Amino acid sequence: MRAVNDYILIEKIKQAERKVNGLLLTEDLDKEVRYARAKVISIGSLVQGIKEEEIVCYDKHAGAGIEWEGKLYHVIRMRDVVFVEWD
Repeated sequence: MRAVNDYILIEKIKQAERKVNGLLLTEDLDKEVRYARAKVISIGSLVQGIKEEEIVCYDKHAGAGIEWEGKLYHVIRMRDVVFVEWD
């Protein structure tokens, strides 16, 4: 499977649960954090500045999920990426 145009195929990286004032916050319940981390699986031909296998932070409300060969991936657009992590 390969992304096209300005789309990016990603695999989400699960965030660890954390406690705030005794309440357990999961990734889905954490409203303070707008961005999520993901590993880039494939990039479209119009994507610049992002490479496959890199870790990116993106708007977690963007894109849509897609199941491929029993695994869940997400498709986002290049404009949804906020930054790329460096080693």
